[in-house]
Amino acid sequence: MSLLLENGANRLEADDAVLAVSGEVDFDGAADLAAAGRRWLAERSPGSHVIFDLGGVDRVSSAAISVLLEWTRQSRASRLELETVRLSTPLARLTRVAGLDSLLPVEAPAEACEE
Repeated sequence: MSLLLENGANRLEADDAVLAVSGEVDFDGAADLAAAGRRWLAERSPGSHVIFDLGGVDRVSSAAISVLLEWTRQSRASRLELETVRLSTPLARLTRVAGLDSLLPVEAPAEACEE
């Protein structure tokens, strides 16, 4: 994986198809995180499959949802196929509360499946 962004609490890495976030996604770093992901997505060839891996996100806020939605918009604009979204347990709970889990191809974390 190549490092796209590291700004204190956030780390964004990518490989051929996976855009992976780890750390704490909060309002301080969300704009930079969203922008770095948008640039990476814009470089993908139309029709390419992508995976958003947010399984390494420790603490979440609505900023994480904003980043995820921004990347989803960019994927559509770039005509990419969003294959799956991997979520950490805290982020899975937040997307479920927000009603977004039914709108995205969410892959539930193992811990969430046990609840």
